Amino acid sequence: MTPPALETALPAINYARELLAERGMAVLGVWALLNLIGSGYYVARTDVRSETHHFHLMNVGWNVVNALLAVWGILQAHPQQVAGLTLAESISAQFSFEKILLLNVGLDVAYFCIGSWLRARAADPAAARPERLAGFGRSLWVQGGFLLLFDAAFYFIYHQKATELLNLLP
Repeated sequence: MTPPALETALPAINYARELLAERGMAVLGVWALLNLIGSGYYVARTDVRSETHHFHLMNVGWNVVNALLAVWGILQAHPQQVAGLTLAESISAQFSFEKILLLNVGLDVAYFCIGSWLRARAADPAAARPERLAGFGRSLWVQGGFLLLFDAAFYFIYHQKATELLNLLP
């Protein structure tokens, strides 16, 4: 690509990439808010000795963290301030964020597996507080499952910007 074409294409790609990251964090924030409202409502209205109570309690805790991550991510995205990045800096930023998303995919699988392990422990007659283990396990299934879908989809959508950046290489 000629330098003038590079000078116009690169800022547009960087802007779109940062805007995509910002919107992804907004999706995570909406998920967190919906969970906080829904599970916050039910955690106060369920028997503390029930699996349902522990499911909603874990959802609330989990989504406080999701909400904080979403706010932090939105504050870190700067679509208006990436126009001056060089091609090398753009590619570095692209692949750094992709690595974070792929790490998250691995963690999401681990969350789902831990949820399964907790559910299996709850089935053991000798388990202390099986309702808590089962509720927490079910919450990890829901949260880990959502995050797995979210992070994997986000990676594949975000990775399209890597192709655009690599096409700018001479």
